Amino acid sequence: MTNKAAVRREDIELLAPAGDWDCMRAAVANGADAIFFGVEKFNARARANNFRMEELPEIMAFLHRYGVRGFLTFNILVFEEELFGAKELVEACIDAGVDAVIVQDLGLVKMIREISPDFPIHGSTQMTITSPEAVEFTKPFGLERVVLGRENNLKQIQKIGEQAKLPMEVFVHGALCVSYSGQCLTSEMWGGRSANRGECAQACRLPYDLMVDGVQKPMGDIAYLLSPKDLAALDLMPELIEAGVTSFKIEGRLKSPEYVANVVSKYRRAIDKYFAGDESEPTTEEVRELQQSFSRGFTHGFLEGTNNKKLVEGTFPKSRGVYLGRVEKVLRDSIVCVLEAPLKRGDGLVFDAGDPTKKEEGGRVYDLRRSGSKLEGEVPEGERIEIVMGRNDVDLLRVHEGDRVWKTSDPALDRRLRSTFETEKPYRTFPLAVTVEGREGAPLRTIWTDVRKGTTVVVQSEMALERAERRPLGPEVLEEQLGRLGGSLFRLDQLTVALDGEVIVPKSELNRMRRDAVEQLDLMREQPPVYVKREADVYADAPASAAPQLAGGGKLTALCRTLEQVKAAVGTDVAMIYADFEFIKQFPDAIAVCREAGKPIALVTPRIHMPGENGYHRNILKLKPDAVLVRNTGALYFYLKERMEHPGEAHPTLIGDFSLNVANHKTIELFREAGLDWVTPSYDLNIQQMVDMLRRADTSRLELVIHQHMPMFHTEHCVYCTFMSEGTDYTNCGRPCEEHRASLQDRIGMSHPVRVDEGCRNTVYNAIEQSGAEYLQTFQELGVPSYRVEFLEEDADKVREVLSLYRAAMEGRISGTEVWRKLKAINQLGVTRGQLVK
Repeated sequence: MTNKAAVRREDIELLAPAGDWDCMRAAVANGADAIFFGVEKFNARARANNFRMEELPEIMAFLHRYGVRGFLTFNILVFEEELFGAKELVEACIDAGVDAVIVQDLGLVKMIREISPDFPIHGSTQMTITSPEAVEFTKPFGLERVVLGRENNLKQIQKIGEQAKLPMEVFVHGALCVSYSGQCLTSEMWGGRSANRGECAQACRLPYDLMVDGVQKPMGDIAYLLSPKDLAALDLMPELIEAGVTSFKIEGRLKSPEYVANVVSKYRRAIDKYFAGDESEPTTEEVRELQQSFSRGFTHGFLEGTNNKKLVEGTFPKSRGVYLGRVEKVLRDSIVCVLEAPLKRGDGLVFDAGDPTKKEEGGRVYDLRRSGSKLEGEVPEGERIEIVMGRNDVDLLRVHEGDRVWKTSDPALDRRLRSTFETEKPYRTFPLAVTVEGREGAPLRTIWTDVRKGTTVVVQSEMALERAERRPLGPEVLEEQLGRLGGSLFRLDQLTVALDGEVIVPKSELNRMRRDAVEQLDLMREQPPVYVKREADVYADAPASAAPQLAGGGKLTALCRTLEQVKAAVGTDVAMIYADFEFIKQFPDAIAVCREAGKPIALVTPRIHMPGENGYHRNILKLKPDAVLVRNTGALYFYLKERMEHPGEAHPTLIGDFSLNVANHKTIELFREAGLDWVTPSYDLNIQQMVDMLRRADTSRLELVIHQHMPMFHTEHCVYCTFMSEGTDYTNCGRPCEEHRASLQDRIGMSHPVRVDEGCRNTVYNAIEQSGAEYLQTFQELGVPSYRVEFLEEDADKVREVLSLYRAAMEGRISGTEVWRKLKAINQLGVTRGQLVK
């Protein structure tokens, strides 16, 4: 771990969420060093209240006044026709003095750098940065910091920091996405509400049945197979600080101001305790208060390594609050329970019968009784009591012995939390150093320094000092008058008096000078930082002329996930085979088949790149494929570095996959300039957005995926390990994935296959195939030269049939609509147009 002495308090930042003004005030009042917030467009919390762009100057003046930094979330993909609006928002951020923008889209990073060379950019967790190499890939673009993936553990975090040497931001509290951020396409697939666009529909919080080899596995009351508990790393703060984390991020722009006040105050205390040398653990009361504000159960997530059994509990998908115990007996107007946490009148309860898909009984506590006598105040844990509920709130006939009881709200706690920010007093004050100088016949000169900010103002009296007949000015009088700073942002910390002789000036003049100094220092705190801003043309980097039309032409490629599919595909006229196998040991057989058939072969990298995983990519290079389909920036950096360090050797063609999230022409340009030979657009684009991008882009090196099972979730959470083994991770799970095939059956009976990669990460694929056949002619006319068909579980006959349909469509022998009809006929579950028609 990092040397404690090397870590300075001023290097550590507590970063809080704000979905509205009350949340922002709550964060500032409870000790946040920085706030992240969004405006009405271009942020990953479209459902939050959000702020308006015109409020930016007011927001930043408020935050800077209190010495708090403000980061604007710009953490979504930006579509082609939105680039002008994005440019307008970036320029507004620069003018308002926003301290940084948090960005997902690398094309947006490129545009920001065209506008300003020094405006701070933070790489969002949506960039899927999980390795030192991924950090290195961002360095040419001048990112100030990166937000690591929530799947990185403490050892990996430290390794990334030591190797990449860029400030790291890490989530420490709040909701966990089961999918890697930036790699979830479920909402996009099912409802056209992309998580990469801030419109997540939370499909991970829905119930699923586990199907194993096509048979439903009995799971008891476990139905929420993809719904993680909430992250709570309060007790890991010392380890995180010593691992090199500089910014501790709290999730929750959709949460209440009480939640923000609660969580920020707890983590503020934990950080301050560390630097005070206090090694005590968080108290039971602190943890319960955190649970009370919001909790689906707490977990360390992946910070201490992968433990699949601890990540997902599976019996409920929403906040429960504090566990109170189980129902021992149901009486006429009450239930009997042995309390496992304190309880009082007015608290809210819910009774958990183990099936949250059905209506649950719950309401306010009317009274607490012991042996028939009313109990006043808060009853501590350990007491066996009667909890009286209102008959209009709760139908006790639907409450059963053994039901779990949860305290879902605590009005007294909420009132206390609101009092921290619903106040007329300043949320925090700053030390002033004041020097007083003067002599008889000259004005009194005062020098006021805002110690934290380092700004200084000089205020002189409007009259000369006179000789004092009695009670001359001295430290006591000056401290009393100049220290009357109540109601302001300041407190008098140091007073230096350098007066020549016994002199005097009216107290009213001292008061005026104090007010003048405070007003000036106030304004200086609100001054925005100044950044370079240049006039930039959004389309200066777009090609000057449209791409040549390729109607009737173009090449067809096939991505195969079994050796049977490879053997079938090499017998067709596809231009290249992609081998996307679960285990690297399966690659040599695919290469042998392709070499014998004279077909080029591309090997496919995993979606995620973690520290220490370059051995996988070295093995790919040893196999000497014709191309590599690269799925993340960490792996891309590795292959580009190999090219640069071995210039005389033959290197595979590098093709960037959909997971690089290319949604506009600028992102295409950035990756091509970085060294990618071919680029695959994101699956987030509908047909209009795709056409808009293709019209502005150099399409000569683009490959579109025209047919696939959409990869919806990509997750570190292993369904096989969690629910099909007794183990906790790959070291002790017994590898059920090598013997069985799992799928998740949704509420309408569709079974979505779950596949494992070399790193034991799971991908959940949509049950229904998606086809863009009807748009094939449009893409050809826009100059796209290459089209990929991706297979999942298809047999050899299906592979040949599907490829022949697309080849016929590309050559104009059948229409895209006819392809669609035939696919629909040969597929048991039909076929979908997916996100293209959203």
